Amino acid sequence: MDAVRYGPTDGLSYNPNDENYWDADALQKEITRAFELCHGCRLCFKYCSSFPALFAAVDANDGDVRQTAQETVDRVVDHCFQCQLCYVNCPYTPGEEHEFQLDFPRLLMRIKAQRVKKTGLAWREKMFRDPVKIGERAKPTASIANWANTVRPLRVIAEKTLGIHRDKQLPQFHGETFADWFRKDAPQGSGENGAVVLFNSCFVNYNGPDIGRDVVEVLARNHLRIQLGGVACCGMPALDAADIDFAKAQARKNVEALYPLVEQGLPIAVVNPTCSLMLRREYPELLAIPGEDELTRKAVAVAESTYDIAEFVFLKLHREKKLDVGFRSTPGPIAYQVPCHLKMQNIGFRSRDLMRRIPEVKVKLVSECTGHDGTFAMKVEHYDESIKAGQRAFDGMRKADAEIWATDCPMAAIQLEQHAGKKAYHPFQILARAYREDGFPTKIEATE
Repeated sequence: MDAVRYGPTDGLSYNPNDENYWDADALQKEITRAFELCHGCRLCFKYCSSFPALFAAVDANDGDVRQTAQETVDRVVDHCFQCQLCYVNCPYTPGEEHEFQLDFPRLLMRIKAQRVKKTGLAWREKMFRDPVKIGERAKPTASIANWANTVRPLRVIAEKTLGIHRDKQLPQFHGETFADWFRKDAPQGSGENGAVVLFNSCFVNYNGPDIGRDVVEVLARNHLRIQLGGVACCGMPALDAADIDFAKAQARKNVEALYPLVEQGLPIAVVNPTCSLMLRREYPELLAIPGEDELTRKAVAVAESTYDIAEFVFLKLHREKKLDVGFRSTPGPIAYQVPCHLKMQNIGFRSRDLMRRIPEVKVKLVSECTGHDGTFAMKVEHYDESIKAGQRAFDGMRKADAEIWATDCPMAAIQLEQHAGKKAYHPFQILARAYREDGFPTKIEATE
């Protein structure tokens, strides 16, 4: 029997707009060669349960990847929570311009998408794919929704009917969204340092408006004019559910809303790393639709104008020596968990670099995944697995010996609070507090 080659087959496709992407036989060729490559490499054994499941199954078949059962393929797909750390770690990716062109997370997404196309989308996934709809429905009765999420009998019912684990700490809802507050009360900077479009994310809008308010405070203090951009969810929850069409629809809405602002020369600063990853990496692919070259061009332009919020402030203000460093209080040492989707963007540790500008701050980096990863940790079948996946992050944060914890990812913050025992703040919340004399107990003299 001929050996399985590592190079791409004629079944290679990571673009859902390509007919080959939906061809089952073409997909099987890529599954076989990718599984063979990963089994021979094993560099990513530690990131999630997908790889151990794959390696064990191939080993059980005397190393013959062609004997891998569909049950194993499904297990590999279902245990992947799209942290994408395997892509960051892999030497064989398109990003490295390697001839093998391996994008394991996108391959698993393709498998899941073909499966969903055959079987349809489960009710829970239909709900999770659209956090805007969830937020809008919860908004009028936010306090009741938050109360219900703490009532044990109701959580047991939710577990049995929705598949949301009864013990999972869930995000809080707010009657006033961030967008509501921004329209009424948001301060504006002088514009001396330019203007920026803020893509605040569904989570900030409905579940974490305090994060958004602190981001605006920092931007306004640094003399930036702020405009809200985007009209829909970034689309990552839809991709997680493998609802490609809904993800494309969300991407189209946002690109059409953001492109006129990009045309004006405005940069887009994104609060949530997952959202910035979507705008930068996924939109040009999702919207590379045959016959819609203009839409594709707009998607590329939006991607090229998108920054993570800390990256934007670091490049626009700190690097140009325009950052306001008049901090009046300091948190001291900070334990900082670096989100997976931030590492995927290969932009360095800009939140760390900004927090270091606060006097007396030393930042201890913790680079491990917390295991929350969208809705993965909420699901009854993955709740325990998510805790196991995040254990190194929990231990690392505890060992950092810091009173203040930080992470750019709001879902990681929930995971840390529940399983490591301390609330983690967005780095811009720390910056905003440090600008205030009463932000932290330790006062400092204002610096120039």
